[in-house]
Amino acid sequence: MFYGIAAAATALLATAALTAVLRRVALRTGVPGRRTTGRAGRRVPRLGGVAVAVVTAAVTAAGACTGLAPLGSDALTLLLAAGAVALFGFVDDVRPLGARPRIAVEAAAASVVVHTAQLGFFVGALAVLWIVFVTNAGRLFDSFDGVFGTVAVVTALGLSGCAAAEGLDAPAAALGVLAAALTGFLVHNWYPARIRLGSCGSLFTGFLLASAAVLVNAGHEALPGAGSLFGATLVVTADLVLVTVSRKLAGRPLFRGGGDHIAHRLRRLGLTPQGVAVVLGVASLVGTVTGVLLHSGAVGPLAALGPVGLAVLGVVGLLRVPVYGVRGQRSRGRKVVSAAAIDLGSS
Repeated sequence: MFYGIAAAATALLATAALTAVLRRVALRTGVPGRRTTGRAGRRVPRLGGVAVAVVTAAVTAAGACTGLAPLGSDALTLLLAAGAVALFGFVDDVRPLGARPRIAVEAAAASVVVHTAQLGFFVGALAVLWIVFVTNAGRLFDSFDGVFGTVAVVTALGLSGCAAAEGLDAPAAALGVLAAALTGFLVHNWYPARIRLGSCGSLFTGFLLASAAVLVNAGHEALPGAGSLFGATLVVTADLVLVTVSRKLAGRPLFRGGGDHIAHRLRRLGLTPQGVAVVLGVASLVGTVTGVLLHSGAVGPLAALGPVGLAVLGVVGLLRVPVYGVRGQRSRGRKVVSAAAIDLGSS
């Protein structure tokens, strides 16, 4: 108990401090190359994920080295695979590499995690696809102040509880540290955001959460396990489905950033930026609690219909919110869209 509190406090404070340092470095040097324009023309660096990944790994490694929280093979493999994805994400932040190499790296790292979980070929293949799906959903979701960090904290805490219940102490500790590190990052990412996760942090976080969910649910029955996986990633899954359908209907590229995510649509409906983060955090809490109850066997598989129904209704309803601006008059239209993006807090 004492170690858990000390590790969480250390991760929170260290991430908050390191994020502040990295923000100054990014603004002075222009690294990473891709930066976003926030309110009033402020530049918002995309380097915060480096702090989250480094502190999560460092605090977890310190616990292992001191013997207070030994790393088993599962947790070590999980962190190394997530670290490889984070490293690729950092390179992608500095010099965009495209979707194909990113998906290839994610699939390779996911295959290593799935092999450790000792899943069969068919189930393992589905698990790899699901990890890649959630990882990229997290990357696309990192587009609004405070949202992805809030949702990820809730998810990490829920999965940490599930891992602890399964006797997976090392993954549980790592997930707890991740939640604390993300909380420290949120100090700088809450509206108005001064820094974002970038590909490094969003890929690291999404991959770690998705892979941990697979490890935690390995060996469980198919329906409760699938329901638990979906519940834990309710918001990011619904967001990716919404964006995919919306861009497909509009004939827009899937992997290009834009202000058409759940958060942007809620903002257009009148919610404040802080309200958007809170609403999506609550939605994530509902899904995560449902996933935890399914995982523990406290409720039956039919309980998953609640989050599924919520996600479907949300996607269908939010598809009706206009987000792509007015056609015609290109130069003027770009100014209108740009102003709207600034007002929405989009990247």
